[in-house]
Amino acid sequence: MRITHYVVAVAAAVTLAMPAAALAETADVMRPSAHPVKLRTALRELSVTYTYQGQEHTLDDFLTRTKTNGFLALDGQNVVAERYTGVSRDTRFQSWSMAKSFTATAVGIALKEKHIRSIDDSVDKYLPELKDSGYAGVSIRELLHMSSGIDWNEATDAPRLMAAANKGYSISKMAALQKRGWEPGTQFEYTSMNSFVLARLVTKTTGMPYYDYVERKIWQPAGMESTATVGNDSHGDSLGYCCYYATDRDFARFGLLYLHGGKAKGHQVVPASWVKASTKPSSVNPNYGLHWWLGGGGDFMAVGLGGQYIYVSPEQGVVIVKSSIAGSAPDQEEAIVAFRAVAAEVARTRG
Repeated sequence: MRITHYVVAVAAAVTLAMPAAALAETADVMRPSAHPVKLRTALRELSVTYTYQGQEHTLDDFLTRTKTNGFLALDGQNVVAERYTGVSRDTRFQSWSMAKSFTATAVGIALKEKHIRSIDDSVDKYLPELKDSGYAGVSIRELLHMSSGIDWNEATDAPRLMAAANKGYSISKMAALQKRGWEPGTQFEYTSMNSFVLARLVTKTTGMPYYDYVERKIWQPAGMESTATVGNDSHGDSLGYCCYYATDRDFARFGLLYLHGGKAKGHQVVPASWVKASTKPSSVNPNYGLHWWLGGGGDFMAVGLGGQYIYVSPEQGVVIVKSSIAGSAPDQEEAIVAFRAVAAEVARTRG
């Protein structure tokens, strides 16, 4: 479960600790649910050790080495582990690319509501401004699988994309300038611009701003407790590939939504078929579904730059969230081992 060649370069080019004030003029607010999903604080001692690359580690060691500021584990709706370093439970962490999983979820709901006829449709059918770009003829499914064929190098192009957004450039116009690099659907290439195009697709097909649609169809129905902000490009388009600022408990509620097959508070928020499709390997990458990273054992994760995770273990019934303000070197391969050890310990100590 590895993000291809982009974490180090992006980490060098983008400031992880961007304060909320820095996005005050380029972010939209999502309001919480009037009836949040209740998370019960039921902390218990977890003795977690795991072996990685021949060495035994503890959870405390992993969290310290990876400069973790927020960590929690859910056993169902029970918060069985929760700790914050230098921050508090109310801190709104930058999601970075965990936002991509929210964007894919919005696409799935728009599909269910028939705003989108099929994810095998070409994206330029809905976004005609892309007809002369490398996205012409590329299916929505290929965007979700990160196999769009766009000539893109995440290590160098993602920092430029973020810089352009922060300077107020229209990302929609940048998308229309993208060129074809290879045949769509034939290989995996992690491309943040794909996720922006999907967010733009949600806006265009639903007739609602992306953040508004996410608020009404995901954030509130899933029972989020706090407000969140979603970054935009100052031209009316949400970024979609990054920049949700939310609490760890609300990120955990999103994981809980997927753990429960798309249900929250007894209601089907995300189609169960979409949850299943999202966590199924694609033909171009066995470790990637529809904007979710897959563990290969039924578990899956939303992953963000520098150590942001929403991990879901359907087998153990556990959700884990890990957040950092100033992330360390990439730790995704070790993280999956550590999270599985935590999930196993939560299950072992249950009841």
